[in-house]
Amino acid sequence: MTPRIELMDRFQAFAGWGDAQRSLLAGDASFRKYYRLVRGAERAVLMDAPAPQEDVRPFVRIANHLEAIGLSAPRILAEDAAAGFLLLDDLGDNTYTRLLAAGEPEEGLYALAIDVLAELHRHEPPLDVPLYDDDRLLTEAGLLPDWFLPAVGAGVDAPARAAWDAAWRGLFPIARVVPEVLVLRDYHVDNLMIVPGRDGLAACGLLDFQDAVRGPLTYDAMSLMEDARRDIGPALVAAMKDRAFAATVDVSREDFDASWAVMAAQRHAKVIGIFTRLWKRDGKPIYLQHIPRVWRLLEAACAHPAVAPVHDWLDTHVPPDVRRKDPR
Repeated sequence: MTPRIELMDRFQAFAGWGDAQRSLLAGDASFRKYYRLVRGAERAVLMDAPAPQEDVRPFVRIANHLEAIGLSAPRILAEDAAAGFLLLDDLGDNTYTRLLAAGEPEEGLYALAIDVLAELHRHEPPLDVPLYDDDRLLTEAGLLPDWFLPAVGAGVDAPARAAWDAAWRGLFPIARVVPEVLVLRDYHVDNLMIVPGRDGLAACGLLDFQDAVRGPLTYDAMSLMEDARRDIGPALVAAMKDRAFAATVDVSREDFDASWAVMAAQRHAKVIGIFTRLWKRDGKPIYLQHIPRVWRLLEAACAHPAVAPVHDWLDTHVPPDVRRKDPR
């Protein structure tokens, strides 16, 4: 088998950047890696997304859609879908994460990100984007009992596991009382940027959207404001939640808040499971540090009356002392 690095060299040459210097830019929780190519004053980004674990075609589809509606995603400069390589426009280094760490005021950055979602929701998703259906949502919620609970010695029996699934199936219709839109799914500060030289909504660069689906419009705003990796003050969360609701048409505040709470509980349960799996299966323990925060977010979401069935299941099967255990 041809070494991956040789395939990358070939693609870089095919794309017309064979003489550029390549350095690792970032990796993430998936199998993808990103490299920066530098040639004089020119820059580009090479995405390495090896099959069969990754598929670059959804990224290309969503990037083209975002560009078509006037939002800022990396432009596709060259691609080899079969080998799993893309050459992308380089949007720079000003991620929200770095800007916030440097002292940039939070409110302006978050308001821009909420306004970008409002514009995104004005447009129909591409027809071939998969639906965020109940089976997918349920599989994700199941990552908590399937990965976290066994890791802390608190696995549940088959009837309890079935009761977990039944509780969630009763909640998903509540999440869907809001319109279904293009959901980018990993909408948080690590995947948002300020792009130099761009104004208005285009100033906000969007990354890591290849897992986009068609689902409830509350999901991405909730993902942004209930961040698994970063504490956000309750006043700012409330203000941005109000801003997101104000941009929503023909939805009552009661329905919006209930949908938000269900989607928050589902995402937080999923993330607790994923972060445990990243340590247990993939050897990436760095994510475990965030699990206590995500439990706090899950408990807050479960305080909403709409999420009572999941709240009650957790109280029965995962008492507070179990939730606080380190999976290691």
